Amino acid sequence: MLSFETLNMLLSIGETELIEEFVIGTLAAPQLVVFFRKFPIFKKAVNRNIESWKRELAQRVQQEQVPELLAKEFVLYQHSQLLDTKAFFLSQEERILKLESLQSPFLSQANALMQASQSHQTKQHHHSEGLQTLFLQRWRTSLTLQAVTYHQKILAEEQEKLLSELQKKMDLSGSLEPTLAENETAAGKLWDMSRSTLRPHSDKTKGNQMLLQYGEFLSQQPELKSLAEQLGRSKPTQATLTQNTIQEEYRVITREPAAVPEEVNGITQSSDILRLLPTELAVLGISELEFEFYRRLLEHQLLTYRLQGESWHESIHTRFVTLSENAAPQPRGPFIVCVDTSGSMGGFNERCAKSFCLALLRVALADNRCCHIMLFATDIVHYELTSVDGLDQAIRFLSQSFKGGTDLSACLDKTLEKMSESQWKDADAVVISDFIAQRLPDDLVKKLNKERELHQHKFHAIAMSQHGKPGIMRIFDHIWRFDTGLRGRLLRRWQR
Repeated sequence: MLSFETLNMLLSIGETELIEEFVIGTLAAPQLVVFFRKFPIFKKAVNRNIESWKRELAQRVQQEQVPELLAKEFVLYQHSQLLDTKAFFLSQEERILKLESLQSPFLSQANALMQASQSHQTKQHHHSEGLQTLFLQRWRTSLTLQAVTYHQKILAEEQEKLLSELQKKMDLSGSLEPTLAENETAAGKLWDMSRSTLRPHSDKTKGNQMLLQYGEFLSQQPELKSLAEQLGRSKPTQATLTQNTIQEEYRVITREPAAVPEEVNGITQSSDILRLLPTELAVLGISELEFEFYRRLLEHQLLTYRLQGESWHESIHTRFVTLSENAAPQPRGPFIVCVDTSGSMGGFNERCAKSFCLALLRVALADNRCCHIMLFATDIVHYELTSVDGLDQAIRFLSQSFKGGTDLSACLDKTLEKMSESQWKDADAVVISDFIAQRLPDDLVKKLNKERELHQHKFHAIAMSQHGKPGIMRIFDHIWRFDTGLRGRLLRRWQR
């Protein structure tokens, strides 16, 4: 079966311009214009997706199969090109019948040209090569128009799908912007995570509402948000030129196209008369197409041979080399957040723990860091909140109920295993719990201390109760207290 990629190449159709027009038309859609005006922070994230849209559309068009009738008509056209003038006109009636059976849009023009050829033969007693060339050129134009029409049909279908997907992403991203999109980096990550999923529409709506509810709860607890920012922020890396910084030269040899022609390197469009293809010269010999030839000449659209050579060029570049041994502080790595889901963490504690994880997710998105959630009670459940389907995983995390016992030692052991992976070697661990649990094994405490000494990992504790066991909390580098009792809640409200 003939593919559109082959047909485009044989008919010299440039699908790039069609795709460019498609993208421009999509970005000019009223709903996108209104969305960018309301949420300008997402505009750069959408623009970053343009190239991937173009690649996907080009692949979609190239892989599409040409309709059967058009494919048969193109085969007939190719066969007719190989005939000489006499054989071409002898088979003209048969060709017209085939075009009629194929329901070709070129049929009416073909009939008119056949009548003109018959009239010319009656007067001149021979067939005209010019009429044969004109017939084939107009037939080619008709085939090109049919192919472009099918292209536009495919692109219209893709545009409808894309706008539908963008609408869903705009609804979710716009609603979560106050909660999670702190800067352009966070907006870009949030936009990528807002892709549609295979969940039923009712489940999507319920999950999105849950995200919004916890986001609203977080806005009512500014202390949680401030605590997450204190825990998650670090000084950015700063590159400063000191007295020990010098400039060093280095040479690069690159191959560049040369202006001197050496060999035929393809076909291009230009106005170079000396390199015209024979088919273009044939057009000039037809009086009916002479003005068309001059128009294409002025617009540099004549098909010509492309001649090109190459040469090697040496360029000199400079770079800064720092000799100082003092390094600026590096930004912190990803988060591994361990959340206690025991029965004692239910109610208000549960809402605070989940909202605090959303606040950490906001920090992770803004700093382009990864955030991994581990729920621990009797079993351990993992969620990757900054992955491509991070919002789906966040919804599943928020849907979990807190009940059961507390197995902190198993969670810390899994955390150390996670830190041994290359992606998480610079991670900081955060444990959210009331720390009403059993004593930790000595072997685990030694292993944790050894890991801290070797790799400088930090272990933070978010204590949601005043009754946590000091023997357990002693292993952490920092303890952040957030009293969720009635007294603490009233005190925070009074301080506001």
